[in-house]
Amino acid sequence: MPRPKKNEKVKAPKAIASTQSLSSFVKSICDVMRRSNCASALQYVPELTWILFLRILDAQETKAQAEAEALGAEFWPALRAPYRWQDWAAPWSDKSGHPQTTEGRPQGWKRQELFAAGDGKLFEFINQTLLPHLHSLDVDPRTKLPRPGATAKQRIVGRIMTAVERVRVDDEANLRDILDRVHEISIEHIDDTHFFTLSQVYEDLLLKMGEKNSDGGQFFTPREVIRAMVHTVNPSLGQTVYDPCCGTGGFLAVAYEHMLRQLGQAPASTDIERLKHETFFGREKENLVFPIALANLVLHGIDQPNLWHGNALTRRASYGALFEQAPAQFDLILTNPPFGGKEGKDAQKNFAFETSSTQVLFLQDVLAELAPGGTCAVVLDEGLLFRTNESAFVETKRKLTDECELWAIVSLPGGVFSTAGAGVKTNLLFFTKGPRTERIWYYDLSWVKVGKKTPLTLAHFGFDKEGRLLADTALPAALTAEWLADETNAGLPFPSYARMLAQRGRPEGASRYSWTVDFAARRAQAREAMQPLRDQAAGIRAAVVDLKEALKRLKKDGGDAAAIEALETQIREQEKAARDLDAEAAAIDAAVFDLKAVNPNAVTLRDERGPDELIESIAAQGRLVAEALARLRVLVEQAGP
Repeated sequence: MPRPKKNEKVKAPKAIASTQSLSSFVKSICDVMRRSNCASALQYVPELTWILFLRILDAQETKAQAEAEALGAEFWPALRAPYRWQDWAAPWSDKSGHPQTTEGRPQGWKRQELFAAGDGKLFEFINQTLLPHLHSLDVDPRTKLPRPGATAKQRIVGRIMTAVERVRVDDEANLRDILDRVHEISIEHIDDTHFFTLSQVYEDLLLKMGEKNSDGGQFFTPREVIRAMVHTVNPSLGQTVYDPCCGTGGFLAVAYEHMLRQLGQAPASTDIERLKHETFFGREKENLVFPIALANLVLHGIDQPNLWHGNALTRRASYGALFEQAPAQFDLILTNPPFGGKEGKDAQKNFAFETSSTQVLFLQDVLAELAPGGTCAVVLDEGLLFRTNESAFVETKRKLTDECELWAIVSLPGGVFSTAGAGVKTNLLFFTKGPRTERIWYYDLSWVKVGKKTPLTLAHFGFDKEGRLLADTALPAALTAEWLADETNAGLPFPSYARMLAQRGRPEGASRYSWTVDFAARRAQAREAMQPLRDQAAGIRAAVVDLKEALKRLKKDGGDAAAIEALETQIREQEKAARDLDAEAAAIDAAVFDLKAVNPNAVTLRDERGPDELIESIAAQGRLVAEALARLRVLVEQAGP
């Protein structure tokens, strides 16, 4: 029997004053986890998620209860003793002035009780009592059905905890160390203006799930790209915002920050309520990621995320209770469908244009769920834009341009997603449901050199953090250097994406990096080119009908076998000729929907040297190499054996 212990020694919490210190502090927690059976980010991030969430939940509920009591209002907590952080996880002390629970007991009383009972009792409480209780907040363990009467907050707690079967940290001393460190992250030590800092530090951890080509990359879109997309569509209160494959919730979280900022310093409580509870919706398939998305949104301040767990393409739900208030269509869709995914027939059958390509199916899904007049900003891979050799790709893009105004395409550099474990070339598409596409404005950022150590930033788009136009002096030097070196640009403002976006659709919207494609004219030209081919094919088919009638009569009259064979050969050849003409016309039609960004204004440097100059240049380089080798030999000889 383990010997009872005395009191734990507890360090006083210290203030966390900056983003950097908070980031370092969270990293120290991860370091403890890494030596406690959580070696990789895919292991320690989910473990930290539920621990950090319960800490912040407790702080939020304590604050909300105090506010309710001050107003004389009732308060219904999601958790009660001994399941709250302040009971079982907070450090305990018998010194005067130690914080107390809402019932007047010293915070950490349950933890101290477990510590005194001996080794293993904290693990036993978490695994056998706490986790089952948290799971039961949402789903009745006996019926396996949603528990009647559960509040929205309790359902969120239950969903976040559903993937946690037992604590993964395998050393109780390390677990107590982790709890102590997490306890220091509190509302008292991080004020409201820094609360988003906590969410950003947490997102740094989510990014680690995508590093080193781990599977986590599919869940994480670089936040600077998301911010550029959100600033472009500029969501406002009253719009519903939706992501059909929300991953860790990045699009919804950034949209929330943007919309909250628009409300100003003293927003009305009704506006805040609407923003937090009736605005943001999403779907996510992965069991690992769904609870992380919920926790991420709660950490950002969306205390009631309307998320649906399941496969959005098969329509098969794993859990839909938090999504019950979702509208059928949404005002704004922000999304980054998975790259290169393959879907089975159970997903394909739900769409008009069947294909195994995940992104094509998601684009069809977006078109169905976007409300009339609604706007979508979506990340799509290069292949979807230029592929015209598969019917589903062409017809989906035809539907897009027929039912929506595709008003902007931004070509991104190839390395944008390398920090998240993916090296796919991508584009941003912006479209509004309603009028068909007449003109498409393009902006080219593909030439910008980016990588893990030099990622694409919001400044590369020409936006500041709040979506305002950046002055040229604040733009990255790598973005403007080549343009400024051209003497013809002296005194002119740099044509950044943010600057030119305001001019799209007008002649002023054209620059070295931006241009407009007259899509209606392209379609008209294609129809004009296709019509003679179709007319010729129709004429051949009409002639084939006559030939078949002649063949029927010849056979009926017992005609010569050689004549019958010659006529059959002629029919086959004519039918093939008609098919070839149809295929040629279809290829012209399909080419209309090659939407790849090809910059007609790109400046290309040509080597104007003649053959003799090139030969001399090569010879000069050879002499430099020979001289360097000679110096190297001398150094080697001087060094001796």
